[in-house]
Amino acid sequence: MSVPFALYAANGNPGPIGPAGPIGPVGPTGIQGPAGATGPAGIQGPIGATGPAGPTGATGAVGPVGPAGPVGTTGAAGPIGPVGPAGVQGTQGPVGATGPAGPIGPVGPAGALTGVAGGDLTGNYPNPNVKGIQNVAISATAPTNGQVLKYNGTSWAPGTDAGGSLTLPYAATENNAATLFSITNNGDGTSIEGVNNTTTSSIAPVRGIVSSTAPGGFSSAVRGINNGTGGLGIGVWGSQAGSGWGVYGVTPNGLGVYGNSSAGGYGVYANSNSGTGLYATSTNGPAANIAINNNSNSNIALSASTLGNGTVINVSTSGNGDGISSSSGTGMAVRATVSAQTSAAIFGTNTGNGESVVGIATSDIAGAVVGRNNGGGYGVRGFISTSTTGTGVGVQGEIGSNGSKGKAGNFINTNANNTDVNTFEVTSNTNGNIPDNTIGNAASFTLNNTNSVGSAVRGEVNSIFGNFGTAGIFGVSSGTGGRAGLFYASNPAGNGAALVALTDGNGNAITANAGKDGNAVEANIDGAGKAIYGWVPSFGTGQPAAFRNFNSSNDNIVVEASTIGNGAAGSFKVDNNNGTAPAVKGEVNSIFANFGTAGVYGLSSGTGGYGGLFYSSNAAGNGPALIALTEGNGNGVTANAGKNGNGVEANCDGTGNAIYGWIPNFGGGKAARFANFNTANGNPTVHVTNAGTGNALLINHSGASGNIFVGQDNGTNVARVNLAGKGFFNGGTQASGADVAEAFDVHGEVKDFEPGDILVISTEKDRTVEKSTGAYSNLVAGVYATKPGLLLTEENIDSELLGKVPMGVIGVIPTKVCIEGGAIKRGDMLVTSSQNGVAMKADLNKVKVGQVLGKALQDFNQPTVAKINVLVSVK
Repeated sequence: MSVPFALYAANGNPGPIGPAGPIGPVGPTGIQGPAGATGPAGIQGPIGATGPAGPTGATGAVGPVGPAGPVGTTGAAGPIGPVGPAGVQGTQGPVGATGPAGPIGPVGPAGALTGVAGGDLTGNYPNPNVKGIQNVAISATAPTNGQVLKYNGTSWAPGTDAGGSLTLPYAATENNAATLFSITNNGDGTSIEGVNNTTTSSIAPVRGIVSSTAPGGFSSAVRGINNGTGGLGIGVWGSQAGSGWGVYGVTPNGLGVYGNSSAGGYGVYANSNSGTGLYATSTNGPAANIAINNNSNSNIALSASTLGNGTVINVSTSGNGDGISSSSGTGMAVRATVSAQTSAAIFGTNTGNGESVVGIATSDIAGAVVGRNNGGGYGVRGFISTSTTGTGVGVQGEIGSNGSKGKAGNFINTNANNTDVNTFEVTSNTNGNIPDNTIGNAASFTLNNTNSVGSAVRGEVNSIFGNFGTAGIFGVSSGTGGRAGLFYASNPAGNGAALVALTDGNGNAITANAGKDGNAVEANIDGAGKAIYGWVPSFGTGQPAAFRNFNSSNDNIVVEASTIGNGAAGSFKVDNNNGTAPAVKGEVNSIFANFGTAGVYGLSSGTGGYGGLFYSSNAAGNGPALIALTEGNGNGVTANAGKNGNGVEANCDGTGNAIYGWIPNFGGGKAARFANFNTANGNPTVHVTNAGTGNALLINHSGASGNIFVGQDNGTNVARVNLAGKGFFNGGTQASGADVAEAFDVHGEVKDFEPGDILVISTEKDRTVEKSTGAYSNLVAGVYATKPGLLLTEENIDSELLGKVPMGVIGVIPTKVCIEGGAIKRGDMLVTSSQNGVAMKADLNKVKVGQVLGKALQDFNQPTVAKINVLVSVK
């Protein structure tokens, strides 16, 4: 209810927003309280251990930070502007969704059908007459009994049905040796046609029945006779338009269909253009039986041939029986002969998991399967041609089934002079299998017995010579890649070594030599072990490792260690708690100080990392992470950043100092010095930033004399702060404020005062001020300063000045004014008004000495209280 626009908006379409009211005057800025006193510094505790340094980010250029001005209080809100005029009617909104359908009304009374009839009807409703059918007139002649309505070409008229005197269904029984029903057609039409449109099963349009249970021989229920002597006639023709039977014959024990050729023709001839020429099935008996019952007949019992590329005989079974079963006495059960190189005499295919060809023999000297080649080819050849699963085997020899013993394979060379070939040779053109090294090899030998101590492969040579190649196992890599030998312990839970080399003599257990640029020995590790681990047992006297370069012209590094991981490239440790030897000692003896001539040279060549890192990791230790000492005139540490980094960066995680420079009681140098020798460098020589609550810079002078701070210009003192805190500035001082103020206690609560208030001397308490409460007050003292350039106080510099306000006594100060004394012009004298803390224009005829606050620097003529700049000077 208190917001006029909200009240209006609730009663209609909202109009445009009215003009904004004038912005209220900005309230005066509160004064920033003085900083509290800093407590005395405690004694310095011991320096804590330095934690590992984190990675240093790139440091951007930091611009100078300007002084932060105090934040002013928010001015009073201006009055609410008048309500704007009503807006024009808005556009019509979208049509709402269709409401639900109403209930169906009651059914009205039936209407009467009346009027003139049309179409094939004549007369009037409700009793019209039929005058035609399909717009053809009906004759007015009345029909007689048995007549039908027939179209005579002009109209529908009564007529006699042309069906004759035969009435269906018709049945008759005769006893006559002559033909009972005979129709002869000398034309091209069908003599007799039976048509049945029903879908009931076992329906016959034409049926012939021999009803006698003992008919004469060759009696026929239906007989077709074709007296033609050529090859085009057909005695009986059965056809079916779909997938049914053209001719169907059935009998319990006889012949369903019998065909016989009395001469050289075919007893039954089966033919199909695209289907099966002959299809024979049986539920319990053989599907077909082909036999020659004449012992002197040498003809083939079954002959099958094709002029196409299809299979001549295709045999399949879905049961457990044999596809083909063949037996013979002294002949071959199966003989197959081909002449083409691309063909096979016998080709067996098994699309399941069984065998394609199986040979079984019970002989101790003969083979179940024998492959013989009288030429130079293969006696037995097994190969995999289409399988891509990788599980096929070209030739597999097995032993052990049913407890059998023997050799799974045996390769024998019985010719001692056969030295041009290998007795057993394995050649593979495979690319190998990188993920699984157990497959994809030219040969694989496995001793699959977890309790065995035998070898998968054992090679032995007994010779007094050490010639090249005289070895128990001789591995050769003849290509541009590959390995002459590979030993792989593949069980992740195993503890055995991949390769063990032992010698009981004086020779090396392993001798390795790289004839060109490769490594003599390369070792790597995937787990947490060591790529190379050299050790000497407790009874040994040798060295774990020795690396020497005997070529004086070889400038390569004797030992090199590098890593791309997060671990150290090298680790050296003296594991002796009482030892004093260094883990690493680097020494260089040279008269030169060139780059890199160092006892220890650390290099970081990447975009990150450290050239050197020294880390004292024991939290209870007191030793420094790095000590740099020099007995000469050089620097203990010299640091340089070649680009935008820091020459030295130091940080501290504990309560110690990031950098602590000190001079011992016998030293005569400086604890720190910072100098900029580049005359074109505009950056500060020392930049101090503090994001905490402590001092950005603390200078503590505990000596008997000297100054806290001295500023020089080209060697001449221009600014100085002595030990008492007094400042001396040759060029004067400049503050950002425009007035001089002094901190005063107030009568009342400080929160009730704000910048711009007119302050008068309080009569309630000494050195206290309050807001003015009447016009032409003789107690006027100043104005609540918005931003004093100089704040005076009797308090110590560490005082927070709580309960006090800055009262401006001289200078330009934003001051609260009103037009109670009339419009204010520039230069008008101002006095207190009847409004608390507000000034007005003085009437020169009424003003007295001590009542003038100051002079206006701005014109003012507004009905509300606002602030203008006033040159304050109480007179």
